[in-house]
Amino acid sequence: GAGGGGPAPAEPPGRAQVFATVVDTFLEKLVAAGSYQRFVNCYRCFYKLQPQLTKSIYDQFISQLQTSIKEEIQEVKNEGNLEGLFSSLDKIVEEAKDREEPAW
Repeated sequence: GAGGGGPAPAEPPGRAQVFATVVDTFLEKLVAAGSYQRFVNCYRCFYKLQPQLTKSIYDQFISQLQTSIKEEIQEVKNEGNLEGLFSSLDKIVEEAKDREEPAW
């Protein structure tokens, strides 16, 4: 950060929102790490024979990878009731601002 001189944002993002952003960033980084160039390098012979098919396989692979990761994360959120936990934490933190002693 650049030190707080400016106006504070009215509503800071909740934990659930921050978590969602972290997940999206992770997926972007994952896709970048598994770049098409790397994929082609691994399957160079196949790429020389079938460049279009190679691209199509790569696109399907990446799309399914993202989908399955998102589904896994959604399952974890549902099982652990993360959305509820996040909003409870947000409430606790909000209420704690008015107190002098720690919120636990």
